[in-house]
Amino acid sequence: MSKQTEIRLGGSGGQGLILGGIILAEAAILDNKNAVQAQSYGPEARGGASKAEVIISDGHIDYPKVQHADVFLALTQKACDKYLSELKMNGLLIVDDKIEINPTTYENFKIVKVPILKTALDDLKKGMVANIIAMAVIQQLTHVISKESLETAVLKRVPKGTGELNKKALLAGYNLVN
Repeated sequence: MSKQTEIRLGGSGGQGLILGGIILAEAAILDNKNAVQAQSYGPEARGGASKAEVIISDGHIDYPKVQHADVFLALTQKACDKYLSELKMNGLLIVDDKIEINPTTYENFKIVKVPILKTALDDLKKGMVANIIAMAVIQQLTHVISKESLETAVLKRVPKGTGELNKKALLAGYNLVN
């Protein structure tokens, strides 16, 4: 039986989570796994609700959409509230530390709160790298992809001249989990 991990990324338009999903899928392929990625976002390009989905498998992927996520990363309260119902029982919920968690609603999940947005804005002084920090957090918590493949995929997809900043973002994300 092949191991398959379904990941959903939720936030608002402009946070780079769709790019994050593409990067996760590319990293999985670099690790010789199968991957499929999909996304959707609200009518507002920036600020509207957005989600990206990635399925990573050691074997064949039967259905290309996330049905019950093993991992759900939420960067906004709105995304957390909207998509939480599709996280598997005992699934991994990764949320930015600003998101309010009602203990009774969330008791059936493993919850990890990390200051993703604060780290991007305060430590690295660039909000645009929050998505890269978030991908590093996912890598550290799940090991569904390797650090080497994640870095390669990030450097392939980010704008020219931002490589060092994005390497710092990866390191910052890894350190949030350690």
